[in-house]
Amino acid sequence: MGTAVVTGAASGIGLALARQLAGEGHLVHLADLTPTDVLAEKLGGVPVQVDVADSEEMEALAHTVPDVEVVCLNAGIVGAALGTPWEAPPQEWRRLLGVNLLGVVNGLRAFVPVLLAQRRPARIVITASLAGLVAFPQGGAYAATKHAVVAVAEQAAMALRDTDITVTLLCPALVRSGMSDAGDDPADVAAAALAASRAGRFLVVPEQWADAVRLRAAHLLSGEAPVPPEPRTDR
Repeated sequence: MGTAVVTGAASGIGLALARQLAGEGHLVHLADLTPTDVLAEKLGGVPVQVDVADSEEMEALAHTVPDVEVVCLNAGIVGAALGTPWEAPPQEWRRLLGVNLLGVVNGLRAFVPVLLAQRRPARIVITASLAGLVAFPQGGAYAATKHAVVAVAEQAAMALRDTDITVTLLCPALVRSGMSDAGDDPADVAAAALAASRAGRFLVVPEQWADAVRLRAAHLLSGEAPVPPEPRTDR
């Protein structure tokens, strides 16, 4: 196995991705603003302290990682104001756009040229959120950033369609992590994302929310007013 990079690797889905990739034999670079030295030592990986919102720091990371096979652009944060869009203060909008959206854009800008130059198969996994596929009335700035991440991931997948690089978009619902005490086990979410990546699938979304995604599209096309999404409870 070659090298893997995971941003936001200090906790939650990022840590679960790092653990599973290390278990598969990858040398994992655990990239996070929070130091990952102890975690990297446990996994036999490489700690990297990086601000994903800083394009120069991401460029430097991409040029120090040899033989990259898997890049997981996972870093993300939730703001304190999960209300209406106008209730989130300007500084929160800037902070979430910087990490959630530009963290992905900077990662693509830094790593895609490196992966293309290698001229061999590679995989990119981008973590968005269910909140990027459906709209909740209290999503604050977080929801908008995740919708933007979905668009960027789609653009990347189409642009890389005829290359050896595949893109997988992970859109989980609630996950037990630093962002939430409730939800799915991050290990299960990471396993589903990596399995989809190996299979060349683009989208990973919880099955119980698939109908809500379809209903949103139907409402948009019909011109009807949006309604809050709900999961299927009979599956």
